Amino acid sequence: MTAERPYDIVLFGATGFTGGLTAEYLARHAPPFAKWALAGRNQERLAAVRDRLAAIDPACADLPLLHADTADTASVEELAARTRVVITTVGPYVKHGEPLVAACARNGTDYVDLTGEPTFVNRMYVRHHEEAVRSGARIVHACGFDSIPHDLGVYFTVKRLPAGVPLRVEGFVRGSGDFSGGTLHSAVGIFADIPGMVRAEREYHRAAPRPEGRRVRISRRPVPRSGVNGWTLPMPTIDPQIVLRSAAALDRYGPDFSYGPYVATRRLPSAVGLAAGATAVTALAQLPPTRALLLRVRGAGEGPPPEKRAKAWFSVKFVGEGGGRRVVTEVAGGDPGYGETAKMLAESALCLAFDDLPPSSGQVTTAVAMGDALVDRLQKAGITFRVIHS
Repeated sequence: MTAERPYDIVLFGATGFTGGLTAEYLARHAPPFAKWALAGRNQERLAAVRDRLAAIDPACADLPLLHADTADTASVEELAARTRVVITTVGPYVKHGEPLVAACARNGTDYVDLTGEPTFVNRMYVRHHEEAVRSGARIVHACGFDSIPHDLGVYFTVKRLPAGVPLRVEGFVRGSGDFSGGTLHSAVGIFADIPGMVRAEREYHRAAPRPEGRRVRISRRPVPRSGVNGWTLPMPTIDPQIVLRSAAALDRYGPDFSYGPYVATRRLPSAVGLAAGATAVTALAQLPPTRALLLRVRGAGEGPPPEKRAKAWFSVKFVGEGGGRRVVTEVAGGDPGYGETAKMLAESALCLAFDDLPPSSGQVTTAVAMGDALVDRLQKAGITFRVIHS
């Protein structure tokens, strides 16, 4: 700690739904020596969050409240300069996220978010990765359910397979849960600009180096002996993109690595419903009037109640093969979208702030930046990483 950087961690967006859950997690689990603060536009609402946290831990009554607004570049710059790690839950990130990423890249400040927006992640690499490398900042996107269970689950699986040989891993996700207004607004934004998403991906691939002498790729056809009963659908999320970036950066994934991402359901009607729902949302998001109707389903800052979150769960089973070995692993936990996402996001920030980690900088993944240290933290926090069969 220095006079210029009085904080270990600043949480930006604590007045939102997931931001509030992340603040509550930090109030319960941040070490006593951690210097942390809340940041946002509205000081009254931040003060109300602080009062709620003080009921959890009376020491939180003295949490500093910082002003920051993504529309005010100077305030975001000052925020990044005053802390070692920033957590942001202010989305949709493609609309509100870039000023903070840019400020962190300039100031050498570590950054974590919970975005699942491919367009945003790709653009941030193209625009700010090199500056973050120069400053030493670690820019780590997708530190919630997108994409920690998938990224670290594959990492956990690969480490249990032979080194130096071609590897194939498939991931099958199951779960239940509801969505918040923030998640809805981000998802509609993704579906509304598919051409922009395609352009951003092309720009990323032009800018990003390819692994030398190695190959990493997506597989879209599950092998018959995957051992997953029921129906599978390709998973149209950011998770496989994040997994491939880890595989490209880490030689441990072997000379030829492929990953197959799937949603698994036990019944055909559920599979049909998932496919139809995704198609309908994509179609409705294309036109302004129907897009506006979608956005009114749930307002920003709203989310499922505690009793509903308490019943939610997730499981991602991984089947890995290579070098004549086969291993089946699982990452599992409770409410994927909110309770466990807040836990994953907060533990990622705590890991960057306080753990002894391998050197990294620029836009990096959780597997590259934190790897074993974050797996260990999440296991201690109640998220299961286990070997089912080897």
